[in-house]
Parts: sequence; C-alpha cells; structure tokens
Amino acid sequence: MKWCFVIRIQQWYVLFSAGVFFAIIILSGLLQPIFNNTQPVNKPVPIFHGNSATPKVAFACNVFWGEEYLPAMLSTLNENNIKITFFIGGSWGKRFPAIVTELATQGHELGNHTYSHPHPNTISKEKNKEQILRTEELVKELTTIKTSLYAPPYGEYNDTVLSAANELGYTTIMWSIDTIDWQRPPTEIIINRVMKKLHNGAIILIHPTEVTSKALSELIQQIQGKGYTISTVSDIIK
Repeated sequence: MKWCFVIRIQQWYVLFSAGVFFAIIILSGLLQPIFNNTQPVNKPVPIFHGNSATPKVAFACNVFWGEEYLPAMLSTLNENNIKITFFIGGSWGKRFPAIVTELATQGHELGNHTYSHPHPNTISKEKNKEQILRTEELVKELTTIKTSLYAPPYGEYNDTVLSAANELGYTTIMWSIDTIDWQRPPTEIIINRVMKKLHNGAIILIHPTEVTSKALSELIQQIQGKGYTISTVSDIIK
C-alpha cells in the first residue's frame, strides 16, 4: 500500500511538471511578440529588370575600357535622341575625365562600376565600400553628379556586396539580357541575342566595343519597331 501511494505521488508529480513545462512553452510563444519588438530586416537584393507592365527597356553600359568606341556610340544615341546609363569605372574615369564629363553633359545617366574592377565577392565590406566611394567622389568631382546605381564587376554579388552598396545608399543593378559583346561576335549575333529575349523592363548589358558601336543603330531601330521606348535604368525601375 505504501509503495502504491509513493508511485501515485510520483505519477502526479510527473504529470504536473510536464503540464507546467508545456504551459511555459505555450505562453512564451504567445508573449514573445509583446516583449520582442525587433522587426525582421529586409535584405537588399539586386535589380535584374524594370517594370514589367511598361514597354520600356534600358541599356546599361559598363565602361572600364573601349573609350575609342564611345564617340560613335554617342553619335548614334544622339541621332536617335536616346539617353542610356553608363556605369563608370573609377580608374578609367580618372584617365579619361573629359569623356566622363561629356557623358554627363549629353544627359546620359551615370552609375558606379567600382574603382579598380575587383572581384567584389572576394573582398570585405569595407573594401567594397571603398571601391564604390572612390568612384563616387571622382564622378561627383567631374560632373557634380552623385551616383546611386551600382553595377558590380563580373556580375558578382553576395550578402556582403549588397549590404555594402545598400549602406551607401546604392541600388545594385544586374541585367536581364546580356549581349556578351566583350567576346566581339558579329553584329547580327548581338542583335539576335537582344531581340529574341526582349521584354518589358529589360536591362540590356553592353560595353563600348567595336561590334556594339556598329550594331547599336540597327538595334535601336528594331527595339523601337517592336513598340518599346529606350530609357535609363533609373527610369525603368521606378
């Protein structure tokens, strides 16, 4: 009888303890939102395209070389009254300040393409910031324009890269159509790569190459012939 009484007490104690334990868990879950005011932080993300509801596209021209082809490209753009976005490499801009100034004078949008074209994923957040800020300062000194769009070299990005750009007030820009013009293919291949993938809000990646300068006029005509307006990156991502 004595053993039976002890066993019953132990069973009651175990059940009581378990009940208290689960009650604490439930209450902690219910009360956590009250005591924890921390809101989830939205991580910055890169932009690959603009507004899909509007028939607008943008050329994003990354410039770290090819200055010899820019006059022909600018002439074509001016003839068609088109403004695009040029992402400036800082060390290149330092060597060709007159071209950077001319791009701004002609009304084109200027973005940031780092200073020395490193692999962004391999350097620290502070080094990423340094790359962006050096180019920002150069462009502002030459044009009074404060850049706010960032195109990371090689299309590389990770949380560190995105965070660095975001903390400096930049939107990281990628692309939805790559001409791969740096491989210098025939002009018809450049045009075909763009036209077969063309869509509302497309960001079309180009560089100042000979083939791009030759293809640009026909490319503009075909894009406009499909009913698209060609604008700047900042305009189509509104």
